[in-house]
Amino acid sequence: MSTTSNPEEFYNKLREQLYETASWPAEYLYKFIIKSDNKKLAILEGIFNNMGAVINTTESKKGNYTSVSVNLLMRNPDAVIEKYQEVAEKVEGVISL
Repeated sequence: MSTTSNPEEFYNKLREQLYETASWPAEYLYKFIIKSDNKKLAILEGIFNNMGAVINTTESKKGNYTSVSVNLLMRNPDAVIEKYQEVAEKVEGVISL
């Protein structure tokens, strides 16, 4: 997911796609890549804390990066996008897929 060129346009397009592909509320799978850092991982996990999220992490072969999958029930596409924005704001260098 690249939001560098025009984040507002990107999120509007994502919102439309989410409304077209699912009936809400629905399960949503977030995928992120971060540099392996316990502090960054704790921040990322904290964003989804107390929401009933299932969080799985996998380190890269060399241990430099960690992929994080977050699966949880979201009420609507706007809620999905709010979480993407919160992660981008709070976790430095995160890559959202």
